[in-house]
Amino acid sequence: MRWLLRKCKRCGKYTLRQDRCPYCNGELVIPHPARFSPNDKYIKYRYMIKYEIKRKNEKT
Repeated sequence: MRWLLRKCKRCGKYTLRQDRCPYCNGELVIPHPARFSPNDKYIKYRYMIKYEIKRKNEKT
């Protein structure tokens, strides 16, 4: 029984295992961070995306 907790994107309230927020009917996301693995195959791509977004924000 993991990953039951959900957080609403719109109002920021927490709920357990539902499709929509019971308070504002907003979209729910899983608030837990991704698991860390030292053998992560995709770390290179995540860093590339992170720095690309950072450069775009610096230009504006």
